[in-house]
Amino acid sequence: MIEYVAIFVMMFIAAIIAVIIIGASHLLGQRTKGKAKLAPYECGMTTSGPTRRMMTIRYYIVAMLFLVFDIEIIFLYPWAVITKRLGLFGFIEMLVFVIILFIGYIYIWKKGALEWE
Repeated sequence: MIEYVAIFVMMFIAAIIAVIIIGASHLLGQRTKGKAKLAPYECGMTTSGPTRRMMTIRYYIVAMLFLVFDIEIIFLYPWAVITKRLGLFGFIEMLVFVIILFIGYIYIWKKGALEWE
């Protein structure tokens, strides 16, 4: 546990600095309200018609799937760094992990979650 003290101290200092910066910006920042401030930003162009539209659920599903598979890929990097030390057991274990990931990918592909209409 003593090895992690430096990490906890750094996380505590980072949290304190974040709170101080957010608090200072809240106290010192200007607050202007108006029609132009509350309008959505679209490259400086004035909006025409309703600015709120419904997004299909497929958009959010693809975003979540991207995050899930992206996070899974992050697990491959540490394994690749120490793959020689793990030997055959580590290779087989990671092979099982990648196979499960691939089965999940095939499943969502067959369900049509990656298709846009």
